[in-house]
Order: sequence, then C-alpha cells, then structure tokens
Amino acid sequence: MVSVTGLHHVTAISGDPQETVDFYAGVLGMRLVKRSVNQDVPDTYHLFFADRDGNPGTDITFFPWPSLGPKRRGVGLWDEIQLSVPPQTLEWWDARLREAGLAPGAIEVRFGERVLPFEDPHGLSLALVEAQPYTGFAAEPWHESPVAADRQIQGLAGARLLERNGSATVGFLERAFGFEERAGEGEWTRYTVGEGQSGQRIDLKVLPEGSRGGWGVGAVHHVAWRVPTDEAQLSVRRQIASGGRAPTEVIDRFWFRSVYVMEPGGALCEVATDGPGFSVDEAPESLGETLVLPSWLEPQRGAIEAALPEITLPQQVAS
Repeated sequence: MVSVTGLHHVTAISGDPQETVDFYAGVLGMRLVKRSVNQDVPDTYHLFFADRDGNPGTDITFFPWPSLGPKRRGVGLWDEIQLSVPPQTLEWWDARLREAGLAPGAIEVRFGERVLPFEDPHGLSLALVEAQPYTGFAAEPWHESPVAADRQIQGLAGARLLERNGSATVGFLERAFGFEERAGEGEWTRYTVGEGQSGQRIDLKVLPEGSRGGWGVGAVHHVAWRVPTDEAQLSVRRQIASGGRAPTEVIDRFWFRSVYVMEPGGALCEVATDGPGFSVDEAPESLGETLVLPSWLEPQRGAIEAALPEITLPQQVAS
C-alpha cells in the first residue's frame, strides 16, 4: 500500500481575523505565508501560518468566522493540535504565553516527551511538544519572527482525536493511510506512520458514551496528510474508496492538490500533495503580504476586498 508521509497542514476555525494574526504571528512567531479566502465561501479569509517558506507539515491555517458560536467538544471531531518546539524551551514558552494573557496547563510528559497544553485566544486546543521531526522533514526558521530561531515552532507534531467507535476509525486509518498502532498510555492510544516521529502521529481516545462534537470558533475543521506526488495521492484515494469511504475528486488548491474524506467517526481528513508550494504565485520574500485570489475570483476582487476586514501584521520585537 501507499502510506501518507506525515501531517501536511491543519485548518481550524477562529474568531476575529486580526486577533488570529496577532496571536499566531505576534505571540507564536509564525510567518503569515498566505492570505487568501475560503475558496468555497469567499467572504472570509483563509490565513496560513508556517515556517519561513511554508514547507509542508509546518502550517496551521484558519477560517476566521467570528459570527459562529463556540465549538462543541466531543467525539467525531479532531481535538488538540500539537506543535513541535526545540528541547528545553517549554519554560520559556510558558512564560511567553502567560505574558500574552493565556493560562497554559502544567508541563506534563506524554509518551516520553515534555508537553505544554494551552488554548489559543479563541479556544483552539493546542500543545507545544519537545519532539524530534522525522527524516526528510524540512522547516526553515523565520528570521523576522519575534521568537528567536532556537525557540521557534518547528512544525506540526500530531493531533488528538476523540471517537465513540475506535475500531472503525482505526481500520480506516490503517487501510487508507497506512497508520499502525504504536503505543498506549492511559486512555490514549498512539497511531503512527513512517518513523512515528513528530509530525507522523495521531493520538486516539475512545469515549463510547461521548456526546457528538461540533464545529464552531475554536474547532479544528480538518487535518491534512502529506503525499509526495500526484500518483501517490491517487493511490491513497483508491485505498480510501476500496475501504468503503467516499473521497472527493482531486481539487486544485493551487499551492497543493487535495482529496477530502470523512473518516467513519465523522472527522474531516484531507490528503494533500507536497507541491507546488506557496511560492508558485508570490515571491518567497513577500509571502503573505497581499491578498491572493484564485483566478475565477479575480473578477470579484473589488467586492471581496471591500467585504473583508483589514488586517495588519503585528510589530515584531525579537525575544
């Protein structure tokens, strides 16, 4: 079979777009590598935060929908998203988050790694993990970040998932994506692909009587997994279909190509190609500085820009 290689990106629902930019660029120190719109609902931004180059596996993206109510945490919904940071930096990050007005949880150890759980200003469950990435993973420090290079977020580490029926979801993850059970710890079971390092993990908790989760501000919309080529994507798509699920056709997102599918418990998954990348329509040095629209929306640029609130990048002061 063809396995996915790791996380590609995570997309979540946030509140006010300026607050989103202020936190992810200003506090977490990630680079805004693309400002666009939701291609299906173009009256809202689609904001991408990543490493310097927007490498696959480093970006967390947002649909700012402040008019939505808050998320409803529960089964069938991606839960916490984990971001990797260098070793021995969690105390510094704890202080930085507290200075920003957040209240992170206590540093804990999960599967042998130190973890700092917290929520972003809009209620998205996050955790910083001191973890090593897998072989071939690329992340470039952003030297204009307010966070020094030796403390910067290095990419996506993993995701947590809550389900009522663990066997159905596990069977899907194994047959469609190539995941294998790696370890158990308390109520959580870790499933991995490849080397099982940071960026190649799902932690699953089964709650047979759990209430159904629901999208809202602070929810994960979908989790996307990497494949290196179009051919690999089509192979994974066939694996999804042969397992009885209903994947979409390949959709061109310009910076990558996407296939979407609901896993049996209801959480939305994506399979995304590594390329062509965010520099296909912007120079690397100016990523994220202007609004980028797909070609079919260009005739509506005036109306779209008029409907979107203005956003500005925060003043960056290195620390």
